[in-house]
Formats: sequence, C-alpha cells, structure tokens
Amino acid sequence: MSAISSVLMQLCSSGGHVVAARTLYGGTHALLTHFFPRACNITTTFVDISDHEMVNSAIVQGRTKVLYFESISNPTLAVANIPELSRLAHDKGVTVVVDNTFSPLVLSPARLGADVVVHSISKFISGGADIIAGAVCGPANLVNSMMDLHQGALMLLGPTMNPKVAFELSERIPHLGLRMKEHCHRALIFARRMKKLGLKVLYPGLEDHPHHELLKSMANKEYGFGGLLCLDMETEEKANRLMNYLQNYAQFGFMAVSLGYYETLMSCSGSSTSSELNAEEKALAGISAGLVRMSVGYLGTLDQRWSQFEKALSRMQDSGVFKN
Repeated sequence: MSAISSVLMQLCSSGGHVVAARTLYGGTHALLTHFFPRACNITTTFVDISDHEMVNSAIVQGRTKVLYFESISNPTLAVANIPELSRLAHDKGVTVVVDNTFSPLVLSPARLGADVVVHSISKFISGGADIIAGAVCGPANLVNSMMDLHQGALMLLGPTMNPKVAFELSERIPHLGLRMKEHCHRALIFARRMKKLGLKVLYPGLEDHPHHELLKSMANKEYGFGGLLCLDMETEEKANRLMNYLQNYAQFGFMAVSLGYYETLMSCSGSSTSSELNAEEKALAGISAGLVRMSVGYLGTLDQRWSQFEKALSRMQDSGVFKN
C-alpha cells in the first residue's frame, strides 16, 4: 500500500484525477474512493478495464494523470490488455501504473508499455509469508523525484524498507522463477481437474476463460498462467464450509488472506480482501459472495494435495450442503 500510495501521490497533485479499474485489491479501492478525495483532493473514476471505449471516455486530457489497474485482477482474475491500455493512455499524456502482484515473471508490464509497476513483495516474491514489503519499479526520473528532499513522497512520508528485510529478499529472488513455475503448473492442473468435477472455476489458463488468449499473447513463455484460481461457491456459507473442510478435515491448505506461499492459502474474497467494497461495488467488480480465492502452493506432491482436495469435497457432498 505504501508503494501504491507513494507513486500516486508523486504523480498526482491536489485537484488531480485518476482513472482506475473497478476490480482492485480492497485497500487500493478504499485509498482511491475514500482517502485520496478527503486528504489530497484527488478523485478517481472507476471503469471496466476491459471496455476500452469506457476507459478512453473517462480520461480527461490535461486533468487525468494516471491510469491504474492490476495486470491480473484481485480477486476475479480478469486480465488487462496492457499494450492497448498503455497506448490509449499515452495518446492522452497519461502515466500507466500497473500492479503486477498476482503475476511476477508471468507478465512483464514494463515491456508491454506500462510506465510504472508496483508489487506487494509480501506475496510471491517473498514466498515465505513472513515479510511485509512493497516495490516501485519505474524510470530513474520518477524514482529520483520520489526521493527528492523537498517534494519526494518516499523521502517525506518515510515508507523505507528495513535493510535486513531487503537483504533477505535479495536471497529469495534468485529462485522466484522456479517457484512461480511450480505455482502456475499446479494451479493449471488443479483448475482443469476441478472443472471436470463440475465446479465453477475461474482461471485464465483454462481455454474457456474469456481472457485466455489475451494472457497467452502477453505472457512470458514457460511461466504458465498464474498461481491463483477461484472457485465460485455462490454463497458465503458454502464458501466457508468448503474452506473449513479443506483446512481442518483434509489439511489441504490454510484459510488466510495472503498468497504466494508454499502452502495453499484460501480466502472468501468478498468478506476479506475485498470487504472495503460495498455491495454495489462488489457487483460491478464481479465479486460474488461465495468466491473463494485460492493461492496454490507447492508443498507435498501434486497427487497428495489433490487427494486431500477430493477428500474435503466428498465430505462436503456427504453433509448435503453442496452437490455437483
């Protein structure tokens, strides 16, 4: 959040305007919806990021400073057309900021046209669920301006990474590629198997996903389609029941709001990481009450983990709460 807020405060002044995807991490949505208008006089227009006409119409030339979106959205896993959106924004002199937390190495937004890329390092890049950190990746003139003694958002707001944490992270980045490949490999296999069981699965690696071909055209080869998938259980009660069985009966994974860990982590997004959105905002973002976001880990063998998933699902079917 400090990476996101610092970048936006550096790029926008009082009276500034942001165009942003309506499906965003809840904290980012709250920052843009509630905090910035009150504290900074910065307003935001939220758009369907896949509707390029809507995006184009929302950009006010001379006033809009930033187009902000997630490369793969949290939690619905919608994929943004980074090259086309960057072209649209640049034609109107707008800076493109992309949150690539869900897809490090899978996508390289800077190579696809983005001006600035932010990451929650706490997730895949750290991999250990034990560090809170963020990253701003951008051109030298932006980074230097953020460190300016009189006007720099990083210098004056002070979100500075602990050097010991920075060193620990530098030791983990070399094996990020290996970890991402395994996260993505297992997520794809699990998504295919879950779909065969009749479950409602959202995963951009599935060929029937509306953005499958788009992601395929932008992705770095060999890294797959991301390490997250979603199961739509329709109601929050069913979602929580499934996660309870997966964690406490089958030991498949943990109920937790983080992601990118070596264990599988699960959360009901509407009541956790997207709880800042009201009912109307969730509906517009496509977040159903029973949406389970699953960050697929790589501990244990794939078949062992799949048998644990089947065990939990079988128990749930036996209870009569959920039937295929």
